[in-house]
Amino acid sequence: MTGVILTLNAGSSSIKFAAYTAEAEPALEASGMVDALGADARLILKPEGAPKTTKDLGPTDHVAGVGAILDALSPILDGRTVHGVGHRIVHGGPEIDGPRLLDDPLLGYLDTLKPLAPLHQPHNLAAVRAARAAFPDAVQVGAFDTAFHRGHPKVNDVFALPRRYYDQGVRRYGFHGLSYDFIAGKMARDYPDLARGKLIVAHLGNGASLCGIENGRSISSTMGFSALEGLCMGTRPGQVDPGVLLYLMKEEGMGYDDLTHLLYKESGMLGLSGISHDMRALLASDAPEAAEAIAYYCNRLAREIGAMAAVLGGINALVFTGGVGENAAPIRARALEGLGFLGLDLDPEANAANATVVDAGRVPILVLPTDEESVIARATKALLAE
Repeated sequence: MTGVILTLNAGSSSIKFAAYTAEAEPALEASGMVDALGADARLILKPEGAPKTTKDLGPTDHVAGVGAILDALSPILDGRTVHGVGHRIVHGGPEIDGPRLLDDPLLGYLDTLKPLAPLHQPHNLAAVRAARAAFPDAVQVGAFDTAFHRGHPKVNDVFALPRRYYDQGVRRYGFHGLSYDFIAGKMARDYPDLARGKLIVAHLGNGASLCGIENGRSISSTMGFSALEGLCMGTRPGQVDPGVLLYLMKEEGMGYDDLTHLLYKESGMLGLSGISHDMRALLASDAPEAAEAIAYYCNRLAREIGAMAAVLGGINALVFTGGVGENAAPIRARALEGLGFLGLDLDPEANAANATVVDAGRVPILVLPTDEESVIARATKALLAE
């Protein structure tokens, strides 16, 4: 009887999970998530080949959420040994360029990076510690969102600040690396000629970013020192003039906690619309504020696609992924309507159907689902084999 690999992807308000066979190529057995952590959490479980089930959990924090996941997976595990638990870790700092075994010294170092990813890193590490307690004999592996972006040309990683700050770690890290790693691998398998060229991948979800990839290697990302920069997101503003923050500090007396809450929780599509952070709700709304928020989102997306094409020196394919990227046809259409000069033209019918290939011009445009959990599982299996 084969063993099991678990994956945990803990965010600020949810924990995604999956169970895989511990084989050379891990096979998915079940997946799901604990959604809406807090007062009204619920657990969604989808065994492979079986219907999805939903269970209300009531008040649930991250530790209790991991416990609920383990209870739900117990019948699927059926007494089998959990050989490894793979974790999404958002921030690995400037040196970590691949998966790592999560021992005490490394966890101590990752704790020091919490200020760089306050919305994610504390929850990622809480899930690690809960899994270590639940499976003390299992190997714990970290797969890092920043790792895919290590090795950028320095010009794409540095800020125009005094040089000493770069040495202190104030630099552009890039995020969503597990998603980009998956897409780069899928492109290499399914579209090898395109994968050897210049790709722009748009990971659009509640968090959003672009990555410029050449021959499978990350060249630049719209996210920088933190997961706040770049594109407009669900509750994060993306690009903002630093002078605005200085103004808020001086004129409104805002301190670190105030600004953190504003930038991570109150801004982005929620702040612009005053209605919702959820693109589905905004697309369904006839409120002018929703339309304005969508217009801004698409404008920023178009600007960043153009900028990334300049960084790469061209574009051989554009890939949309993530919940918004995969499902929101109107967003793709609005963002690309002025980018025909780059060869980016949509087929309206294919786009409306969320087809895999949606282009009608000289540059291929693809819509590909991402799978961060499979990247974590493969990384965990690889370290188990060492």
